[in-house]
Amino acid sequence: PTPQGLALQGLRVPPPEPQGMGDFSAPYVPGELLVLPGGLTPQGLTARVAGARVEKPLEGGFLKVRVPEGKERAKAEELLRTGARWVQPNYLYFPLYAPNDSLYPPSLSDPSRLGPYLDLLRMEAAWDRVRATAYPCTPIVAVLDTAFNLGHEDVGSLFLPGYNATPDGLGEENLDPSPPPSGFAYSPDDNADHGQGVAGLVAALADNARGIPGLGLNRVRVFPMKVFYWTGGGYGSTSAVLAQAIRKAADQGAVVINLSLGSETPLDAVVQEALVYALSKGSLPVAAAGNDSREGLRYPAAYPGVLAVGAVRKDGARADFSNYSSTLTDLVMAPGGNGDPPEKLWSLALGRDYPSYASLGNYVRWAGTSFATPMVSAIAALYVAHYHALRGTSPSPDQIKVCLEMTASNGGHYDSQTGYGIVRADRVLTDTTYCFP
Repeated sequence: PTPQGLALQGLRVPPPEPQGMGDFSAPYVPGELLVLPGGLTPQGLTARVAGARVEKPLEGGFLKVRVPEGKERAKAEELLRTGARWVQPNYLYFPLYAPNDSLYPPSLSDPSRLGPYLDLLRMEAAWDRVRATAYPCTPIVAVLDTAFNLGHEDVGSLFLPGYNATPDGLGEENLDPSPPPSGFAYSPDDNADHGQGVAGLVAALADNARGIPGLGLNRVRVFPMKVFYWTGGGYGSTSAVLAQAIRKAADQGAVVINLSLGSETPLDAVVQEALVYALSKGSLPVAAAGNDSREGLRYPAAYPGVLAVGAVRKDGARADFSNYSSTLTDLVMAPGGNGDPPEKLWSLALGRDYPSYASLGNYVRWAGTSFATPMVSAIAALYVAHYHALRGTSPSPDQIKVCLEMTASNGGHYDSQTGYGIVRADRVLTDTTYCFP
């Protein structure tokens, strides 16, 4: 339709030309830069930078420049020094894959769906890279927790036969909730479904049209280890049990040991020595920061060598219950819900009842740093699989930490409330500065 009345007086003002350098942490084509040369000729620009060659001009005044692979950022800085106005990578764009699991896609009627939480991690972009890569190895994440049901409808073969590290009398292969002693009973706070929920976020079956997808997208397996039982008049674990399980997980070849548990104990020499042993075997401990909403991390998250995980809510801010640390430490963040206003996210429950414990069902809504932690564990395991596929070897625990921390949302800077920020799975699988140097 033809506009009537007063003529439109506004003029469309073109945006100013960019100046400086683009972001090299995003996925890009190796060995290619896009350059706005400013007042220099293409030949004059590249003649001053060794190894740079103009491939062709692009519309808008840009040049496509070939540089040595692995030297993209360094050559971009050289080009800027010689007079280029703007230099950026030739970024990659992907069709974003979304799994068909029923509790994944966003829903106005169900704010606990997993998809919006995983958007903070850029999981769909990372999954596109995973689906396009053949992985010769399947990394294992050991989950040390309460109880597990290997026959759950959303597990399949992604949960390995586990190990009962407790002296509860049920046998080493029995992962059922430990029976309470006479005169005791499970309370709502003694949640034996916790372990299944944690493990599900790592390795629940993806694309099976039910429940949730594990972040490992069927490329990561869980070694379930029961460490909680009735001891000392309550439901918990001990130094001896935890240390034994950590050592066994490392001996079984777990690339990540997920510890969604914690204590106020500032020095537990037995557990700390087991963590050192695990690191020496190439296993990275990943532990929950704690749900006390205070300065200072719980242990084992606070021990040297451990990657600590705090929780953020759906808008990316620190969850009100999540512990934090103003002291520089290995702390990253992942979605874990919130307390007030309440936010929870779907994961697995045990899905069967036991003589001493009634399960919450097949699926239940969870919140806490306990559930942020397995998200980071799964991304770390995917990084190991991707690294092995490209390099033929596995990264060390220190390499994994550096990759996840330096590519997280705080841009390599440490913040007292959020550490290095929210883990960015898309960058973890593509970054050529810290992850694939």
